[in-house]
Amino acid sequence: MKDTTDINSHRTADLVGDGIPVAELMGVLAAKWWVLVFGGLAIGVIALGISFLIPPTFTAQTMFLPPQQSQSAAAASTLASLGALSGLAGGSLGSVKSTGDQYLSLLQSVNVQDRLVDRFKLMEEYDSKYRYQARKTLTENVRITLGKKDGLITVAADAHSPELAADLANAHVAELRRLTGELALTEAQQRRIFFESELKRTREQLTQAQVALQRNGFNPGALKTEPKAAAESYALVKAQATLAEVKLQTLRRALADSAPEVQQQSALRNALQSQLNRLEAANNLEPSDAGYIGRYREYKYQESLFELFSRQYELARLDESRESALIQVVDKATPPEIKSRPKRALIAIAATLVSGLALALWICVSHLRDSNRRAAHQASLP
Repeated sequence: MKDTTDINSHRTADLVGDGIPVAELMGVLAAKWWVLVFGGLAIGVIALGISFLIPPTFTAQTMFLPPQQSQSAAAASTLASLGALSGLAGGSLGSVKSTGDQYLSLLQSVNVQDRLVDRFKLMEEYDSKYRYQARKTLTENVRITLGKKDGLITVAADAHSPELAADLANAHVAELRRLTGELALTEAQQRRIFFESELKRTREQLTQAQVALQRNGFNPGALKTEPKAAAESYALVKAQATLAEVKLQTLRRALADSAPEVQQQSALRNALQSQLNRLEAANNLEPSDAGYIGRYREYKYQESLFELFSRQYELARLDESRESALIQVVDKATPPEIKSRPKRALIAIAATLVSGLALALWICVSHLRDSNRRAAHQASLP
């Protein structure tokens, strides 16, 4: 009795405790190959039939090169007029990052999406009750990417109609042109109005400084004490520092302090102020000096400031009259000739393989369960 129990226990351990009997399972699967083959094929055919019920999706793609603007015209002109100081100001910040990410944000803005929703009646197309739902679906159906190496922006749009897919992709570029044109025009207008008022005020101060200098008369002795070149150099640096401070305050009205343009302008202002402090210390210049040198220095300062403001005013007028930033389309979206999904062949093959694996797993589990039941039954026999 005891020996029989030990034999049955060892037999049960062989089936359960020693792991899965791989050779035995392979034999079971080989015996039921027809279930795996025909069952998998049947499910694959059913999945293929269901895929024909899915509406086809077409994908159209456009690719364009965004405007390359490392610096504005006004900033470039200011830095060029400063000579060595431009390297000092720019070196503290490094190179300005590409504006490609900014154009990606503009393409995905509510301003652009709302106009596309209205233009193509996407609330009806997407069967959306609310506008935010249509915008969400539009975001899911349009993929916008920026090439890290070439800097090209790609817009790929999905739609159930080839024409709608192509129109959606191309409309994104058109809306980006419109939006950048409006933003650039508004900014240029603001700069032109600001520098126009500064130019008028500086012109009045320059006239007053000239009258004061003429009243004092020419003083050759003072010029020997304070060379003309030194006074003019000081006036020019002071005017540049004043202009840098004015432009910094203008930028801070529209941008955050962490913006690259604000940081660059702040570094430029600091560099000019440091040079101005060194000139004052070296020449012992006093702003309250009432003599000829003080009036001459004030006159040259106002003259330099007037020239700098005039240059900035002309640049603002040029930007205001200039067309919107050029967006160069590399590949225009055309209606696709074939659908992008569903991929019916891939669906059928995947369904066949997955169902075949599921059937194989079901056969193995069923066989092991039956084997364990038989082993347990034999172990219970006397």
